[in-house]
Amino acid sequence: MSKKQKNAKEKEGTKETAQNLNNEVNNKEESSTEETNNSESEVKEEEKPEEKVDESTEKERQLMEKLSEIQEKYLRLSAEFDNYRKRTLKEKMDLQKYASEHVLVDTLPLMDDFERAIEAMEKTDDSESIRSGVKLIYNKFCEFLKKSGVKEIEALNCDFDVDIHDAVAKIPVQEKDKKGKIVDVVQKGYLLQDKVIRHSKVVIGE
Repeated sequence: MSKKQKNAKEKEGTKETAQNLNNEVNNKEESSTEETNNSESEVKEEEKPEEKVDESTEKERQLMEKLSEIQEKYLRLSAEFDNYRKRTLKEKMDLQKYASEHVLVDTLPLMDDFERAIEAMEKTDDSESIRSGVKLIYNKFCEFLKKSGVKEIEALNCDFDVDIHDAVAKIPVQEKDKKGKIVDVVQKGYLLQDKVIRHSKVVIGE
């Protein structure tokens, strides 16, 4: 082999070696690039669940805050309603307890009149003055009942009305116009406004 051929062969070997080294470097770079891409993909895949967890935690926190606010409102309304219920119950009990207060206050002057009348009867024998005093007290009491909305039920010589009259007896009568009518009142009846508070006890003619 000539020296020229030998040099050409060595050059070809060197060129082939360089090409192989270049290929190896390229393969390593490609492999490194793929590994880098895979690593970035894995990182991104790992980051996504964390982002979802953060969003879920934030929503859960907001829901807990709303729930706490609703519970606080409920407790406040419950306490207010309980106070209202207790207050109205007390007012109702007081109303029932003291409902007749104004009536009793208005009757106290009548009690004073009766006491004065009794005291006068013990000091005098004048029956006429006693009768006048009692009649005065009676008229005052009638006026008190009238102001309170109480009025007497008309009964004598009226047609019998089962809604306002209570028949206690029947007696025969000679007059035809008195048959079926009230001929006597055993006990007077009264109305409070339009409500019967006591029926008239009457005797009916037949």
